[in-house]
Amino acid sequence: MGSWRTKLPAVTGHRLFWPVVVLVLLLAANVVYRPSFLTVEVKNGHLYGSLVDIVRLSAPLILVALGMTLVIATGGIDLSVGSVVAVSGAMACLHISRQPDQNSLGGVLVALAMAVGIALLLGIWNGTLVAVIGIQPIIATLILMVAGRGLAQLITSGQIITVNSDPYRMIGVGHVLTLPFAIVLALAVTLLVAVLTRRTALGMIIEAVGGNAEASRLAGIRARRIKLLVYVVSAVCAAVAGFMMTANVSSADGNAAGLWVELDAILAVVIGGTSLAGGRFYLGGTVVGALLIQTLTTSVYAMNIDPQTALLFKAMVVIAVCLIQAPAFRAKFRRRRTTAGSPAAPAGEQRKEQVAA
Repeated sequence: MGSWRTKLPAVTGHRLFWPVVVLVLLLAANVVYRPSFLTVEVKNGHLYGSLVDIVRLSAPLILVALGMTLVIATGGIDLSVGSVVAVSGAMACLHISRQPDQNSLGGVLVALAMAVGIALLLGIWNGTLVAVIGIQPIIATLILMVAGRGLAQLITSGQIITVNSDPYRMIGVGHVLTLPFAIVLALAVTLLVAVLTRRTALGMIIEAVGGNAEASRLAGIRARRIKLLVYVVSAVCAAVAGFMMTANVSSADGNAAGLWVELDAILAVVIGGTSLAGGRFYLGGTVVGALLIQTLTTSVYAMNIDPQTALLFKAMVVIAVCLIQAPAFRAKFRRRRTTAGSPAAPAGEQRKEQVAA
């Protein structure tokens, strides 16, 4: 009994405890609504099922949220990732649509390289505005959030570009070793970012810049380069997510692609335990947060909740997760419960306490 009493606060106080609890509750609610929800089967050598679909659809958000985590860890914010998603997807689809043979692997690779190149330039633009010129991150990235959406519309000429390319479609709906390729790609990028930030000094340097940029500069860390780097990484992650989103529907819509994904990415980072003030960051928590948001979105649609109230329902769940996860809120709630449950002291003891005071 004693060991459980000592271990329970440590478990419930973990930053991922409540997000995982809410995720499990959402899955349980889906099972109640549809008993076959957890069924996973193999068809033609490929895994299919609602759980597989949730993870596959979470892949673009995971990628965007990973880049957002590094940006937030430096004390910044990137509101332009949705526009970068739209620009990269539009550029890739435009080049593929102009190829004589859209199934040419070489043509698809050139299209991806061109789109990643544009994303690199956009990331350098954001990083320069923030790290070199010194513009507030929310303003600097808001500029590209608006201008980038216009650039995507310019690339597509205001039209929806459709492609019929099997190699490109592979990014969104293809399979590798029975698993959806999107899941494999998201897992590979997550592992790569984790290795670079947790097995090298890069992660500690990013946290140092976010914790105190001036102190890190005095310690010999080139904070400007680090900030520039994280915005470039964020843009590249958004570009890969753009490939997934557009390949999933075999088309690019400059107006709708990646719309509001930046808000979901920020929510995923916050739910995962990373502070918006910068400093310590948690990649595992970000992945859990992205899975939670996608599960919530899938649940809303699967349960036929009215679309007009779906966003409100989603917002209420996210607010609840953030509140119960916040240490200050839990401490205040625990204090009120303790005060309400403790018996009032006798009048004599109260007088003694007043005299002692």
